[in-house]
Amino acid sequence: MFRSFICKLESRLSKALPGREAQFSMAPFARRRSNSFPKEIYDPRLSAVLILLFPEGDSIHTLLIQRPEYDGVHSGQIAFPGGRFEENDIELKQTALREAFEEVGVHQEEINVIGNLSDIYIKASNFLVKPFIGVVGERPNFIIDVYEVQKIISVDLFSLNDKNKIGEKAIKHSDGYKIKTPYYEVEGLTVWGATAMIISELNVVVEQTEITFS
Repeated sequence: MFRSFICKLESRLSKALPGREAQFSMAPFARRRSNSFPKEIYDPRLSAVLILLFPEGDSIHTLLIQRPEYDGVHSGQIAFPGGRFEENDIELKQTALREAFEEVGVHQEEINVIGNLSDIYIKASNFLVKPFIGVVGERPNFIIDVYEVQKIISVDLFSLNDKNKIGEKAIKHSDGYKIKTPYYEVEGLTVWGATAMIISELNVVVEQTEITFS
């Protein structure tokens, strides 16, 4: 199942992506109203995340991390491994692979990147994020950087589309205001914002791949 599905998924990723329509189904409501992608001249900080897929049991899993509590806009949030582009990175794909190694200890040469999802802009940190999808042949021996990662969450890829795990609530933003937003419940944790928007597009792609696969 694993190899066959990954092959189909790679083929699907080579075609047009669902993009903003899929992302915005899980966007905070204020962002939906503003349709916020800055039209004025701006200088975002480029960054990348890695959606790592690996076999576990009879299914396919991916990895989320919980950020430590700190004085910053992404304190304690659930995310995919990733970070900002650095001068030594050849390209954004390299950023995603480097960050995955630094944060959860997966060696870059073990990962086969099969494609990417649509870019997403994070206004709070002025990041323009490109999500890459990478594959390893077996569950890695994760080694976390405790300064970057508080907890890792291995989650069944197909369970992310469970409608019973989607809700809406007010969440306190880093600026102190509460915002109403949809969210995913994953292992009792609230996944919202940019990560939820990335997962939303991922779910559409996976669903389309499953239809082809079946």
